[in-house]
Formats: sequence, structure tokens, C-alpha cells
Amino acid sequence: MTVLIAGCGDLGTEVGLRLAALGHDVQGLRRNAAVLPAPLTGQSIDLSHDTPVIPPGTDLVVMAIAASAPTPDAYRAAYVGGLRNLLDALDAAGVTPRRFVLVSSTAVYDVNDGSWVDEQTPANPTPGSTDEILLDAERMLHSRLPTATVLRLGGIYGPGRERLIRQVREGTATVSARSRHTNRIHRDDAAAAIVHLLLRAEQPASLYLGVDNAPVVSAEVLTFVATELGLPAPHPTETESQRGGDKRLNNALLRSTGFTFTYPTYVEGYRALLAGVGVRHP
Repeated sequence: MTVLIAGCGDLGTEVGLRLAALGHDVQGLRRNAAVLPAPLTGQSIDLSHDTPVIPPGTDLVVMAIAASAPTPDAYRAAYVGGLRNLLDALDAAGVTPRRFVLVSSTAVYDVNDGSWVDEQTPANPTPGSTDEILLDAERMLHSRLPTATVLRLGGIYGPGRERLIRQVREGTATVSARSRHTNRIHRDDAAAAIVHLLLRAEQPASLYLGVDNAPVVSAEVLTFVATELGLPAPHPTETESQRGGDKRLNNALLRSTGFTFTYPTYVEGYRALLAGVGVRHP
């Protein structure tokens, strides 16, 4: 079975390694395919400008690209233009993949009151924002490939994504009495969820939220990391960034498919990070 992964950064590469370990032929698309680890093979391509060559027998497709900059133009080129070029290439090759998973973001929910959000909650990104462009890409995908699945991920952490730990160690982390809820998922669980949705016998739903079991205020996570490191609690402050809003994301639909988390909460995930655990594939 051939798998095509459009966007082999950290997450896409982890997905590819897991699928290769299960015996699949994995082809990766990225700007410089020479850096792909064996046994992945690939094409060097910028999807925002060019259409890829579709490998014969492509059965599963994952799109996990990242914009080159946090600007609307870069997001539109990557997520809308890149997706359009990939879908055009599939059409030109006469290939209709059995499964297609698009990695998106829970940032499409502009919720700021700490309320619960699930797949039935209407997306309401800020008009003109990069989040609205993500939603445009999702809608285009479903208009052209109705059986496709969108996986909206929360904040990804894990090996190489240790900003919070670094801030605590450097003493630059702060906490607020008005700390907002945050939602996260370990990189390994995000990759495992994608593999699970690609390979499960039942047809996946059109949308899942990819977050762990524990929406939690950011101050709690920072204090936990500081305690684990034997460091003083982060400095209190009167203000806190509102980036990401304030919402609690419900992962019940993903769990209902039989998916289980290696790191069900931030406690297990950050303890593994602090212990230097970084699983590449099962």
C-alpha cells in the first residue's frame, strides 16, 4: 500500500516512519526531500507553487504542511494553494485515495469564555485571519473529496517542541490568576491518531478534534513543570496573552474510534519529555 504524505516536517515524518514500520511504502513531499530519513522516499517540491507527481497505487494521503510565515498570504499559498495543487495532481493521475487526512488546527474556534467545544461547535475564526484561511482549506477539501477527514489539532508539544520547558528553566515563564484554558497533544499521539484514522476498518468521520484528555489552565502546566524541575514557581503577572483564546476541547469522538493516548494528559507527556523520552515509531 502506498502512502503519500504532503508536508514531511516533524509531524509528517513521524507519521511516515510509523507507517513504514507497519510495512507501507511511504512517499513524502517537502521542499528538500533529501533530508527525509530512510525508509521514506520523496519529491522535493513546494506545493504552494507546483503540482506533485502522484506515485502509482497511492491509497492513503496525509496533508500536514506548514506555512512559510505566520501571514495570511503565506497561509493561503500553503493551505489553499498547496491543497489545490495536490488535489489537482490526484485528479490528473486518476487517483481517488481511500483515505485522506488533512491536519488543521483548533484555532478555527475563536472561543474565549472557557466553554466546551466539540466537533458540533461551529467554527468561527476571526475574519481575515490565518485561522479563516485554514477553514477555507477544510471546506475546499470536503467540496472536492467529501470522504476526506480533517483532524484539528491543539497545541503540539514533544521532542523539539519544548518552549514551555525552556521558559521555566530560564525563569522567563509567568503565570496569571486569570490563566486561560489550553489544549494540547503530544507529537507522538498526534502522529498515532493520524495513522489510526488512516488504517482503521471503519470509515472515519469528516472531522475530529485532536487533543489530549486534559484541557487545563496554563498556570497549572507551568507550575507542574517547575515542580518537576525543582525550580521556583513561575513569576505571577497581572496579564496573560490571549493567543489561542480560552476554550476546553472535547476529544470524545476521537476516543470513540478506539484510539488511546500514550500521553493522555500533560503530566505523562511532560514527564516523558523531561526524562528525555522521544518515541519515533512503535
